Amino acid sequence: MPPVFPMLTVLSMFYYMCLRRRARTATRGEMNSRRAIESNTRALPINVEIVQYAKEVLDFSSHYGSENSMSYTMWNLAGIPNVYPSSGDFTQTAVFRTYGTWWDRCPSARLPFTRTPSTFCSQDYVELAFEEPVYPTAVHILETYHPGAVVRILACSANPYSQNPPAEVRWEILWSEAPTKVNGPQARQFTPCIKQINFPTNLIRLEVNSSLLDYYTELDAVVLHGVKERPVLSLKTSMIDMNDIDEDEDEEKFACGMDTLNKQFSIVTLREWPTNGYFDKLPYELIQLILSHLTVPDLCRLAQTCKLLYQHCCDPLQYIHLSLQPYWARINDTSLEHLQSRCTLIQWLNLSWTGNRGAISVSGFSRFLKVCGSELVRLELSCGHFLNETCLEVITEMCPNLQELNLSSCDKIPPQAFNHIAKVGSLKRLILYRTKVEQTALLSILNFCSELQHLSLGSCVMIEDYDLIASMMGAKCKKLRSLDLWRCKNITESGIAELASGCQLLEELDLGWCPTLQSSTGCFTNLARKLPNLQKLFLTANRSVCDTDIEELAANCTHLRQLDILGTRMVSPASLRKLLESCKDLSLLDVSFCSQIDNRVVLELNANFPNVFIKKSFTQ
Repeated sequence: MPPVFPMLTVLSMFYYMCLRRRARTATRGEMNSRRAIESNTRALPINVEIVQYAKEVLDFSSHYGSENSMSYTMWNLAGIPNVYPSSGDFTQTAVFRTYGTWWDRCPSARLPFTRTPSTFCSQDYVELAFEEPVYPTAVHILETYHPGAVVRILACSANPYSQNPPAEVRWEILWSEAPTKVNGPQARQFTPCIKQINFPTNLIRLEVNSSLLDYYTELDAVVLHGVKERPVLSLKTSMIDMNDIDEDEDEEKFACGMDTLNKQFSIVTLREWPTNGYFDKLPYELIQLILSHLTVPDLCRLAQTCKLLYQHCCDPLQYIHLSLQPYWARINDTSLEHLQSRCTLIQWLNLSWTGNRGAISVSGFSRFLKVCGSELVRLELSCGHFLNETCLEVITEMCPNLQELNLSSCDKIPPQAFNHIAKVGSLKRLILYRTKVEQTALLSILNFCSELQHLSLGSCVMIEDYDLIASMMGAKCKKLRSLDLWRCKNITESGIAELASGCQLLEELDLGWCPTLQSSTGCFTNLARKLPNLQKLFLTANRSVCDTDIEELAANCTHLRQLDILGTRMVSPASLRKLLESCKDLSLLDVSFCSQIDNRVVLELNANFPNVFIKKSFTQ
């Protein structure tokens, strides 16, 4: 009879792995309602659970609302619920700027970065601070309309209310999942099974992906459950799901990859092998093509295997397009320093969401661009709160070939700093959504950047006279194809006339929530007649839009694909039928809160025009 000791050893090791797993993550059944941790045979010391709502919204990437209001803004996530358990469209909730895939199907859509890991699908985020740091036991998200957008929940080791910031900021994923389609728009309390972490936190981050939603998701409140002392789990655990072990290995793999990026990038002492096997027989270009499908962490790991692959993984041609956004929590000055020698030929760089809370310094960013900026064509810096005037000055000096610059939600950049952008005359795309750009700087940019094709000025609240801005666009930006003026408060029919006369190549125009535009002045009729190439037109919340405007669009803008007339009281079903019959490419029509368009009309239009997504929102 063969000895059983080796088998016992293997089983012991497996049991140890299970216990180690259990120590880090709770079972799926335990997380939903924990008030104390209990053993089947003896009670461990009771740790009283603390339940708290978010005290403050610290940061976010976008929101539907205005910077000077509370309606539909992220700030509504602070405090107790305003709406839940009611369902419907309510202004007291937090709403992100986009939903669905419509924004990927319009002229302003940007090409995606390759090498984005399949596990990263986040499009927006919001960070919430709570009063008391706790070891999280549950996170409840109160969703009141079109739930299902949350794809990741993270916890931070930094206490936003501490007077002494930590030397190192850690982020841990509490829960993560691919986007899922939720049947129905009704309210729900979302309570995913979260992982245990080894530090207390009072800073929670939600990341969302709204691509599968039929309309804007609305969040009402976030509840954090936790205990002050780190929980100790009983040895008598329930059955362990093998899928949990796989998920944990994926997380460790991610962490290991980024540690490699920071600590082992410059390893040159590699094991010597007499040959490189079949790799010696492959053309250099073919190996490069194979490696081009690897993510950045995988390249880091592969570089440690042998000198041949190290050479390939360090080749600057592997880093022509580089997105570090999926690894935002781990990118710092050291990461950029290690990447410098590999990014000398880089053309597309995505540093969106990175560098906050001191991770990237102004000097570290500047050193990187001085080495790697000469060939840059596209630079994504959305939500880069480390950026200041020095950074913009370095960008304009070190990136002479820059054509696309995204500064969306970089709200820490001082107003005067935007003057430097005017030095980049080659710009074709400029995104200034939710920035503090002022009128003087913007006029200078428009004057010197005449190649602009895509411009976003949504929620830029410090511009005093949008008519003057529109006039300058009409005079200087003849190649403009898309323009976002979302929530600009003072543009009038005069500015629209200048814009329509000078920028006749416009294919996309967002005039949502622009209250000073009135249909009675003929401004929308003028747009329809002067801009026949329009594919997307948002007139959101303009109650003056009428049948005449819709009929002019039907007659002149036959290429129209997306139209938002939410909130109008003066559009009839008859004019919408004319529009749908004329605009054969129309795929999105938002008639939410249009008083003459009831559900019966929407059902009829859907039946007759099945290729068009006709949205009718509601409030209960």
